[in-house]
Amino acid sequence: MTRPPSPPAQGVRLEWLAVPESIRRALEQWAGSTVISADSQRTGFSPGVAARLRLADGRRLFFKAVGPEPNAESAGMHRREARIVSALPNNAPVPRLRWSFDAGEQGWVVLVFDEVHGRHPAEPWRTDELDRVLDGLGQLAEMLTPSPRAAGEVSSAAEALSTDICGWQRLRNDQSSELERLDAWSRRHLERLADLEALAPAAVTGDTLLHFDVRADNLLLAPEHVWFFDWPHARTGAAWLDVVGFAPSVTMQGGPPPEEVIAHYAACRSADPQAVTAAVAAIAGYFTRQSLQPPPPGLPTVRAFQAAQGVVARDWLALRTGWG
Repeated sequence: MTRPPSPPAQGVRLEWLAVPESIRRALEQWAGSTVISADSQRTGFSPGVAARLRLADGRRLFFKAVGPEPNAESAGMHRREARIVSALPNNAPVPRLRWSFDAGEQGWVVLVFDEVHGRHPAEPWRTDELDRVLDGLGQLAEMLTPSPRAAGEVSSAAEALSTDICGWQRLRNDQSSELERLDAWSRRHLERLADLEALAPAAVTGDTLLHFDVRADNLLLAPEHVWFFDWPHARTGAAWLDVVGFAPSVTMQGGPPPEEVIAHYAACRSADPQAVTAAVAAIAGYFTRQSLQPPPPGLPTVRAFQAAQGVVARDWLALRTGWG
């Protein structure tokens, strides 16, 4: 299969002034200082506001917020992220949540973090930067195993793979036009793909708190840390699963093939190969089916991003299964 170029990891960001004045004033009241500048950030898929704020007293904060439009689900994701990040240990390489605000009927949810400095990995991926991220993920998994008790409300990766990340099974049971748009390899092996994917929930059980959405745009490289942020999708599961889910995006963005990525991660090397293959099947099925859906409101580029990862994941799965 021919890999498409990496699409931009970017949604439709709102500007700082799109936040209602009452909420901006509530932030300043909490901070005890006025906002004198707001530098909007462009990367990522959220249709909300993401901005680096400078306050009159010299402090710097990272502000993210979503309203009821254009995507009604985003507010719930911000609420989940606030609960999850608040439960993480203070020494985790995750920006500290300092304040959150839920405007209720207005539909706006605000999260304010410590500002951290760093840069996204280079594209195409550089070997030294990838090694740093994999080392950082290993250290993060050690910190979050077992999952912090305060994060107990987080559901499991097994549940996600049973109910949401099960694209092959949904495609097999679906008689819509999606099947007509499937690539030839997927159509030819759909029954076997669905059966393999069905093994994934049992394969990914574990007691590590996983980020569950690791990508280059969800991390920053700093001299002393690799920072991991955007945690609304966190789940508990096998310690190796975050790297297996991360690998297709690395390859898509100019890095090594997924097999080489996971070979550099100790938890993947020691995992049951059949369990890893079942997880790869679930990841490939998720990206393949999602890429066939209409784009969600306010996220016009996400389907192309998923389609590109789906191509890599299917290539990877064909290699691991030998299904030509």
